This record gives sequence, C-alpha cells and structure tokens, in this order.
Amino acid sequence: MNLYIDFDGVIYNTIDVSYKIAEDEGINKDYESYYQFFKSLDWCDVLEKSSEINDAFKAIRKIIDSKKFNVFVLTHVVSLEEAEFKVNLIKDHISDITVIPVPKNLPKYKMVDVKDSILVDDYPENLREWKKAGGIGIRFDLDMDGKGFPVICHLDELIEMF
Repeated sequence: MNLYIDFDGVIYNTIDVSYKIAEDEGINKDYESYYQFFKSLDWCDVLEKSSEINDAFKAIRKIIDSKKFNVFVLTHVVSLEEAEFKVNLIKDHISDITVIPVPKNLPKYKMVDVKDSILVDDYPENLREWKKAGGIGIRFDLDMDGKGFPVICHLDELIEMF
C-alpha cells in the first residue's frame, strides 16, 4: 500500500514559521499575495527557523521498517528553490525515501496513483480531493481535530491503524 506524507505541517512546522514571516512583513492575506510571498521566500531561512514535529523522521523510519507501506513524501512547492531545500533536508534524515514535489497550482491527487493509497496531510481540502479521487485521507493535527477524517498526531500511529 502506498503512503504519501505531506511535509509542511506534518513533518516540519514550516507553515507556522512562514505565516509569521508574512505577518511580520505585512503581506496581504489574499491568495495572490501569499502565492507571490511564498515564491520569493528564503526557504533556507524558513527551514532553519522551523523544527521537526513529534519526531517525524524517527516515526517515518519506523513506518518504513515496518514494511507495511511504500512511503513517499508528497509536498506542495511554489518554487524550485523550495523543492530543492525540502528534498535535501528530507534526504539528510532519510536517504531511502522518494520525495515528490508538487507545483502548488496542481492538486496532489493529480501527481500519483491515488487508488487505495493513503495521504497524511494537515490540510482538509487536500484530503477531500484525495478521497474523491479514490484514496484514503488521514488528517495530521496536534489538537486531534480530524475535521471529518481519521486523525493522528504522531506519524507512527499509522502502523497500528492499518
């Protein structure tokens, strides 16, 4: 079974960090302003200021070692620089995982074979689209609010869930 894990808000808290930078810079909260902001964001700086969520890399290693899933990281990106920095960071921790950068203007379900595959994501809209395309959505949320989906706050909970 294929398991796709989101990066931002699941493995690393880059969303909190980048939104704080946007707020400090007075970026308007509309889609186009945010999109342009994220395109020009210094991802080296964002990743340095961000941190791993709940020992995510250790949990992913545990999931891989369980041999229950084919594990991938499926992450939205708005620039090649963002993709490069994320891939390098992930590969520094887990060298034998495939990272799939997805252009932000494409839904994640269009990048891979979704049928009966699991997506772990913190953003409910990604999960709704995934489910409509025939996949299984699992919400990652530290407050355990599934918003209509099964929910976890530690990635290795997936081993017992499936």
